[in-house]
Amino acid sequence: MKKVILLLLSIGLSINVYAQSEDEQQLKKIYDLALTDSKAYDWLNYLSNQIGGRLSGSVQAQLAVDYTKKQLDSLGLDRVYLQPVMVPKWVRGTPEFAYFETSPGLSTNVPICALGGSVATPLGGLKAEVIEVQGVEDLERLGNGKIEGKIVFYNRPMDPTLISTFASYTGCVDQRYSGAEEAAKYGAVGVIVRSMNLRLDDYPHTGSMGYGNTPVSERIPAAAISTKGAELLSTTLKLNADIQFYFKQNCKQFDDVESFNVIGEIKGSEFPNEIMVVGGHLDSWDLGDGSHDDGAGCVQSMDVLRLLKKTGYKPKRTIRAVLFMNEENGLRGGNKYAEVASNKKENHVFALESDAGGFTPRGFSFDCSEENLKQVHSWKGLFEPYYIHLFEKGYSGADIRPLKNSDMVLAGLRPDSQRYFVHHHAENDTFEHVNKRELELGAASMASLVYLFDKYGIVK
Repeated sequence: MKKVILLLLSIGLSINVYAQSEDEQQLKKIYDLALTDSKAYDWLNYLSNQIGGRLSGSVQAQLAVDYTKKQLDSLGLDRVYLQPVMVPKWVRGTPEFAYFETSPGLSTNVPICALGGSVATPLGGLKAEVIEVQGVEDLERLGNGKIEGKIVFYNRPMDPTLISTFASYTGCVDQRYSGAEEAAKYGAVGVIVRSMNLRLDDYPHTGSMGYGNTPVSERIPAAAISTKGAELLSTTLKLNADIQFYFKQNCKQFDDVESFNVIGEIKGSEFPNEIMVVGGHLDSWDLGDGSHDDGAGCVQSMDVLRLLKKTGYKPKRTIRAVLFMNEENGLRGGNKYAEVASNKKENHVFALESDAGGFTPRGFSFDCSEENLKQVHSWKGLFEPYYIHLFEKGYSGADIRPLKNSDMVLAGLRPDSQRYFVHHHAENDTFEHVNKRELELGAASMASLVYLFDKYGIVK
């Protein structure tokens, strides 16, 4: 009996070693191919420099749909198709202009940009006194008497002591999104919001905002001011609380228009009805060219399919690359994809999103059961040669979250985030700020995780 047990242990150990060796070889193939024969950087170059910013409903967004579908078609996938979705169409108009006036005729220009979804100022612009607050919670304390007829200046900065810059962003983004809605309740005539940026510079950062149930006639214009502009305005207010602030913006909201999610698919060889998704959002803000947010995630997701296919791996499960439309100002693409999946009773078991920039990958965060997280931790040794070390519970991604159910695994690629908010939603989110090798390492890391979950399945 003792010999039999030893023999079985020996066989089990041999199988384990073989599986580990096979996985090591497959990951090496993926990384080697990504670093020597990548398409992601070229795809991003075209999206960024030939098409540019891809705001939902724009001509550029449609050009991006056409281009990425064509590239997916060229990969020899089992299926490539467009999924229609109605999206909002907001147009910025002519460039914004702002200054503050310390005395008649003595003014200082400051860089601003309209927040996405904002109404325009009156035709001649808007000029009023300014009141500085540190957040929405300050409004009730001040009340109508101190706010009515003024421009509210939200100046709570991102917390520099938080190592997770996304946590820092979350800590102050409410003033951007709901600042105008809340200030209007106290009679404010406009809103200026400090840009979500840890660096002091002259780039204002846009982003989505909402008015809730505020009637259209009572909506007030909202703009972001650069961090240097915010510091200057705040310092000047301390010296002279009676300064006047002027800004002019010409944005407009139009009726919804049709756009598309772009989807490429490799059919599963053993479990074709089990679907795994990898994706990013194809739309971007209009100030830069959307290279980090989220052109990088789109081309990485496309390259996952190419890398798996070119290394000769035949997936057991159906793997889809989904390029979602309208994450930035509506999440219509993610919601539509989940709605269609539900209506078709599709069985999604895994989804991975890349929407944190094309910087050096550090690992992944997971929204999943403890059993699946344990399985991920068993793969840590496979990723160590590639300096991928972060495997933790956390946020996955906005576009894949509508797919969530109790059984599936949601994951988010986590690149180094220290420079991300320097570029996020700003004019300097451009192609030259993406490093080719870092982008490729991200695609390889994503493809490796998809391979492992496809091979071993989801723990239920």
